[in-house]
Amino acid sequence: MNNITVEDLNSLIPNINIIDIRDNYQFNLGHIPSAINIPMNFLMTNPENYLNNNEKYYICCEYGNRSKRTCDFLIKKGYNCINIQGGYNEYKLLIHKQ
Repeated sequence: MNNITVEDLNSLIPNINIIDIRDNYQFNLGHIPSAINIPMNFLMTNPENYLNNNEKYYICCEYGNRSKRTCDFLIKKGYNCINIQGGYNEYKLLIHKQ
């Protein structure tokens, strides 16, 4: 399983594909800059509608648990995914420290 910390992720923004799998209302309350919102159930039901096998995707949820499960699933389907450890909650803490 590939993981990245929010500290390492922060240096890569906005030049990467970040997918936030939280529900729309959670995403609209705040998200990592440049992230797009594809709720988990949509992404896992039809990943071919959203992902390209030639791209790398960084997957985010609130705390990193759902994104880990999603990454495991997508990797088995042949997609290149990296879990954002700690999710958006950890990212908010990092930004508040800066």
